[in-house]
Parts: sequence; C-alpha cells; structure tokens
Amino acid sequence: MNTSPAAMQDLLDHQRAAWRAQIPDAAQRDADLARLRAAFKARLEDFVAAVAADFGRRPRAETLMADGLPVLHEIDHARRHLKRWMRPRRVAANATSFPARCEILTRPLGVVGIVSPWNYPVNLALVPLVDALAAGNHVLLKPSEHTPRTSALLAALVAEVFPPARVAVIEGDAAVAAAFTALAFDHLLFTGSTAVGRKVLAAAAPNLTPVTLELGGKSPALLAPGSVTARNVDRLAAGKFLNAGQTCIAPDYVLVHADERDALVGLLRAYVAQHYPDARAGVDYASIVNDAQHARLERWLAEARAAGAQVVPLARSGPGARDLPPTLVLDAPESTALMREEIFGPVLPLVAYREVGDAIAYINARPRPLSLYVFDADRARVDAVLARCSAGSVAINDCVLQFVQSHLPFGGIGPSGMGAYHGYAGFLAFSKQVPVFRQARWSAAGWLRPPYGARAGRLLRFLLR
Repeated sequence: MNTSPAAMQDLLDHQRAAWRAQIPDAAQRDADLARLRAAFKARLEDFVAAVAADFGRRPRAETLMADGLPVLHEIDHARRHLKRWMRPRRVAANATSFPARCEILTRPLGVVGIVSPWNYPVNLALVPLVDALAAGNHVLLKPSEHTPRTSALLAALVAEVFPPARVAVIEGDAAVAAAFTALAFDHLLFTGSTAVGRKVLAAAAPNLTPVTLELGGKSPALLAPGSVTARNVDRLAAGKFLNAGQTCIAPDYVLVHADERDALVGLLRAYVAQHYPDARAGVDYASIVNDAQHARLERWLAEARAAGAQVVPLARSGPGARDLPPTLVLDAPESTALMREEIFGPVLPLVAYREVGDAIAYINARPRPLSLYVFDADRARVDAVLARCSAGSVAINDCVLQFVQSHLPFGGIGPSGMGAYHGYAGFLAFSKQVPVFRQARWSAAGWLRPPYGARAGRLLRFLLR
C-alpha cells in the first residue's frame, strides 16, 4: 500500500515535534537499541523466510551472514561504545584566547530519512537505523518495494519496538520513494544505484537536506603477477558470487596478467564446482531477485557475445526461472554494457594486462569505484596501488569483508557515493559536532581591542613571530 505525500509529511512533523519535546539521552538510546536487538533476534528466522520468498531463492546461511549478523554486531558495537562517543571532547584554544577553553559536543540532528535497497534488504535498512538511533535521532525508513515481504516484516518489527513518533516505516513504490526523498529531513541516507542517487540528491537540494549516498560502480579486483593462487581465487570468487553477485561492493571485473588468465579461469571453474555443485544449486546459490534484473543480465551477456566476447558459464543453470550460473566473460569490448555499467549479478569479466602500471591506468581511467581489491604479497607494490588509486574502500588479499568491520567507515567517493557510516562514522554522520568556546573572566583577547597601543603591538609581534 502506498503512503500519500500528505501522510508522510504528517509523520515527519509528528516525529520532529516529539524529538524536540524530548531529545533521546544515553539511557533512552541504549534502551531503544536493546529492544530492537531482542525483537530482531526473535524474528530472525522470519526474515530468512521473507528474504528467500522475495528472491525466489536465497540461502539461509547467506541471509544470516550478510543480513542478520551485521545488524546484531552493529547494535552491540554501538551499545558498547555509546557513552564514550557521547562525551564532550576537549580541544585546545588558540593562544590569543588564553585562558579560554574549547570543547566539541556531539548532538543529534533531529529526524533522519533512510531509503534502503533490495539486495540486502535487512542489513541496509537496519544498520543505518542503528547508527541514527545511537546518535539520538528519530527515523523514517523507506525500504525497497522490490522485496515486499521483507519490507512488510521490517514495518512489523519497527511497530513492535517503537512508537511511530520515534521510528516509522513507509512502504510504497518508486513514486513514494521520490516523494519521501523530497521531504525536509535533517539528514537523508540513500543506498542504491548511481543513477537514482543523482535523483535523490536533486530532490534533497531544495530543502538543503544533507545526504549520505551509498551508491555503486564497477569495483575492480587487481590480481598482481604471481597472485593467481587457489587461496586468492577462492576469496575473490566468494566475494563475487555471494548473493549471486547482487552486492554493491562485489568485484565487478578482474585485472589479471595476460600469462595467468587461463590459470584464473581454471581456478574459478574449480571453485564453482566445489562450492556450487549442480545437485545443490537450489540450496546454496541465490536466484536473481526479479524478472527485470534477470532479463537485463541475459541481455548484456547476449550483447557481449554478439560483439565477439567469449562467455564462459562455470556451471549449468539451476532449476529456477531466474537462475543465472556464475559466468566469466573474456575479451569483451569496452563499448558493451558489461564493461560500462555496474553488473550486479554473477557475471565476471576478465581484463588482461601486461604491466601493473597499465592495470593502474585502466582503473584510474574509469569513475572512482565503491571498492578496490588488490591481491598481492608484495607490500611495496600494494602500497604503490594504494598511493595511485582512489576508491571508497579497499581490501587487500580478500573481498567484501571490509564492509563488516565495525571500526572502519564505509562510504563511496565521487560517483560511488558521498559520506560514510558504520560504527563511530555512522554516529558522526547522523550527529552535529557543536563547537563550544568557553571564555574565562579574564582574556588576553582584551589586549587586542582599540585603541591599539604598544601592548597590542608587542602581543601581535609575539603571535606573528
């Protein structure tokens, strides 16, 4: 059921009034997070079933690992550190203001809007909710219409834990999402595609709403010479084929030395044979979320094949109508959609290079990605890549796991996003750091007022030395 723009505005006004009447203190925030954790943990298997129904098939283990665990860990991390995060932070005052004192207070913003996507519909809705609540805000959450069962369960969970004046869920289609992002929030977080992110930014602009955009892009994996090993390829494949590649930080293409490309193909084939045997395709491998996404991927593969690329399925297709097996693409022309657009599926183009410098140049010639993966045992060569390439996040000798590190901020750069959240970074994203200057009864600044005499001159000479 779509929520009308007027109803959304009423909810926003109601939440803002409630927040102003009683800004959540540390005890309230901790209690909110504790209740959310208990209710979510009790409904975890319900979420597993809802996500599987929305996707058509999603392994239980993947939903628990990628949707359940991050939410529980984020709540535990925030509760463990919340009092320390909230403490005023003393900073030095300039010499001209001696003996004044300075401090930074961290205060909540007010009412936060969150728009979450379909690919990890629980994690990407509740983790930012946790961060916003830890910072002391009230929240309106708009989950994806492409996972309706999960969105309905999120609405039920939130209604069980919170009064609507503190947290509420808005359900509806793309038109509802467009109206939602045009509301005058105190902060708006959107997770989704770069194309839609541009529209969200434009919708927020008239209200000067600050935004955090978690977008996507073509995240490269660079296998340095000599790095095509079974261990590295297993880690690369695990990150790519999780959730059938429907992950914003999944490796989107692989740069591999030309002499090692065939070895990489062989190791990827062996990985798929071991971890996704055909007999269990219906158990351990997700399906594509809907017909439109499946048709898009098939269309892009057909385009690449027609343009002369070699398309290499690594397994037989599963039994479902939206199954797409792990698939490699070799020698795809740069003009094809697979090489221009974020793939968001279990399709992995391989790009051969001769020199690491050429691989770096290839990465830098494209928009800055959400993630960069470097597989290399040579520390100096890794540092050279880090010094020359820019990305929202980096993982060395593994894939995807940087996302679940509570002490690391997560966010994009340029077309892959702006701002960051997770842990303390999320607490700060939904807070205002208020600078406070406390003047003493006597201040040296009084010497720098007119009429300027010898004493002011001596003080200025001292300060300008």
